[in-house]
This record gives sequence, C-alpha cells and structure tokens, in this order.
Amino acid sequence: MTELIAEIGWNHMGDMKLAEEMINKASSSGAHYAKFQTWSVDRLKSGEWDHDGRRQIYEKAQLSYENHELLIELCKKHEINFLSSCFSIEDASLLKNLGQKKIKIPSFEIRNANLIKFCLREFEHVFISTGTANTKDIDDLHKLVDGKSTTVMHCVSSYPCNYENANLPRISKLSKIFNDVGYSDHIEGLDAAIASLEFSPSYIEKHFTIDNNLPGRDNKFAILPEQLLFLTKYIKNKELLMIDHGLNYQSCEETSRRDYQGRFAKV
Repeated sequence: MTELIAEIGWNHMGDMKLAEEMINKASSSGAHYAKFQTWSVDRLKSGEWDHDGRRQIYEKAQLSYENHELLIELCKKHEINFLSSCFSIEDASLLKNLGQKKIKIPSFEIRNANLIKFCLREFEHVFISTGTANTKDIDDLHKLVDGKSTTVMHCVSSYPCNYENANLPRISKLSKIFNDVGYSDHIEGLDAAIASLEFSPSYIEKHFTIDNNLPGRDNKFAILPEQLLFLTKYIKNKELLMIDHGLNYQSCEETSRRDYQGRFAKV
C-alpha cells in the first residue's frame, strides 16, 4: 500500500506547540511519517532568500538539537514515524547522532554526491527527491544507489506546481530505473496525488498544515487534516477495489445467482 508522508517542514515556524498539533493531526489523519527539515542558518549562502523574507523564516523555523529530540519524542507519543530532510553532511550527522535510521535528501541536493554517499553509508534507508534533475543526474544517481535501500521520489521543484507541469508519467519512467519510487507532490489539493496512484508510488509526500493562513509560502498550498484523511481513505478503498477475484462469481453473489433469474417470469 502507498504510504503517506506529511511534510510539515518549517510550517511550525519554530513553535513546538504548533508542531505537536501538526504531528497529532497528521497521525490521526492517517499519515505514516511526519517530516521536518534540518538545516543551520550559519551555513546558508547568499541568495534570493536574502531579499524575499525567507532568511528570516529560516532563522525562526531552524530546529535546535533539543527541538529535534522533542519532535522525535512527540512523534513517538502520537504514533507516527519521524523523518527529516538534510541539506548538508553536518545536518545528516546531527540526525545520525539522534539515532535516526531513515533520512530524506531534498531535490536541491540531487547533484550532491558526497551527501548522498554519506547518507547511503550511515542510514538504513534514504529517500531522495529528483526535482531539478536532468537525465545525466538520474543516471549518476542510479550508479550511486544501485543495490542500496532507497526510495527515489518523482518531484517537480515548483512551489506550488501547476497541473500541466506535474509530469506524472515520469514516475513510470523512474520505476524502470529504480527499485522503489515515490511521489513528492507540490500541486495544490489532492488531484495530482490521486492521479499518481495510477503509477503505484510506494510513498506520496504532501505539504501539510492545520491552517493555510499561517505564515510562510508552504502553508499556503499545504493540505489540511481533512484532505489528508480523505486521501488516506481513498488509498485504502482503492486497495480493496483492486483485489482480484478472478472471472467466476463471488460468494456475495450466491443468492442473486440462485434466486433472481426469472423472478418475474412466473406463469
């Protein structure tokens, strides 16, 4: 069955009480993972984020070591798996020191071979998003991860992404190269996530919030608990609908088969 990753990311804006509420809602809405992001503003290079307010957001939402410890405990409390994205070997080392067995490498680091090699060596399972990757990057990634426990995520790094850019058939193409493929969805709503099930992704990752009016870009297009719950139920129902019972009639049809033929034909 496709598992769901609720990407809380920085939507908590550094408020651990808000983070717990998001974790709780993600869990009760059926997500298998509550995912965060691990970075240090001290290592942030100059860029457009210096002029659009994102640096200030990064500073506010940055997680300390103690924050990480708390979030891991809160995930245990609310019976959901903790997961976090790393942006450098230093970030990955922090997560390793916290005893994490799984880690996510975001699309922006798809060409960071040193980080990928480190994570493949130090973690039991690595999620790797492929947004911004070209065919050479995909080929290089395949050489790195071949035989390793990984999930390669189809992704389009546009926030939010438009329908016409979703490129869902890419999931099928990646599945011919990698053993395990998921989908990291940046399109508003659930349409793309539901449509992606046509290609049987092992995971679907959706940005998640409890209030679209909270600060920050990601809160604006993230799905809400009721939407996550709908997706959870849809996936479970789809699994039931796809059970193969063969060509013969089923036991639930026994009465219909035995008694209904000719019921209006009494003479």
